Amino acid sequence: MAFTGKAAYQSYRLSESVEDVSGLIGIISPYETPLLDALGDPLQNTNSTYHEWLEDVLLPSKDRVISVATVGQQNIGIKVEHPDYFRVGDHLQVEGSDELMLITAISTIDNKDVLVVERGYAGTKPEQIELGQTINIIGNAAKPYARFIQRNRCGNNTHKFTATVEVNRADLEASQLGLADELDYQKQERLRELLRDLENTVINGSSRLKGIAQWIISNLIDAKGKPLTESLINSALKQIWESSNGNINLIVVGGYQKRQMNTFLGENNAIYESDFGICRVIVSRWVRDGEVLLLDSSKISILPLAGHSFHYRPLASSSENEQGELTGEYTLELKNEQSHCKIVNLTKS
Repeated sequence: MAFTGKAAYQSYRLSESVEDVSGLIGIISPYETPLLDALGDPLQNTNSTYHEWLEDVLLPSKDRVISVATVGQQNIGIKVEHPDYFRVGDHLQVEGSDELMLITAISTIDNKDVLVVERGYAGTKPEQIELGQTINIIGNAAKPYARFIQRNRCGNNTHKFTATVEVNRADLEASQLGLADELDYQKQERLRELLRDLENTVINGSSRLKGIAQWIISNLIDAKGKPLTESLINSALKQIWESSNGNINLIVVGGYQKRQMNTFLGENNAIYESDFGICRVIVSRWVRDGEVLLLDSSKISILPLAGHSFHYRPLASSSENEQGELTGEYTLELKNEQSHCKIVNLTKS
């Protein structure tokens, strides 16, 4: 469905002095803004030039072992990346192991919190623990205190897009070859440019608005100058699946990386069926040559400022010229950035 630039629900009306141009956008945008069309119209607008939203995540249930040491004769100390994820009384199991462990204490050794565990808990047999293995919390401690994560407050600025339309009155009155109305034609041309700029800004950002490529920092995969392969795509999807509740359904690439993907895509080269779900592949001219964006579209919205979706407003005209202005103001809402991924430093040619 074409991106019209208007929220599906709006509590305002454009004033009598402006002209709604969403109909024209519906005609133009499928050829100019593939990402905006894939994301679709938002369900709401923003009421401020700085748009804010709250994010929450579930309590972590796993971590990575960084060292193992003996503590006393019966227990073992396990250092993990995030000891604050764990509580005394939690039941643990290393990935791929049948052994259960019980946290009996959390001690500080060399200024680092260490999980002191009872090995072979509940009649299981102790097994080797390797560095880098994933350790899972499979049963939480039944303690009279609450565990929770503070909600995170995020926000983004709006960016205003403006273009002036000016047509000589003689051109308006004369018959134009192939045109019914010179003014409408000029509106369409300026709209193409504004929509093009909006998609570019949504992806790469501006001095005010933070773009998709700037938001993604948690899942940043460095290809180190290697070409894009199916293995690399699946590795990125696996990382998101393991580390977040993201459901990647959009892969956004530039022209060169799309040609690379065509080598392993099926007959329908606009769809990639991965081990972790089906992704739509779209080509945007604004994605950098050496990068690929993997996005969960359900967590991304392009919101218009209330009363400022794309519209045309006549300006003071002279006896010689008819003037007007096309304008719109938008922001990007990208929720749970750890649900998205960016592959960088790919071969460009």
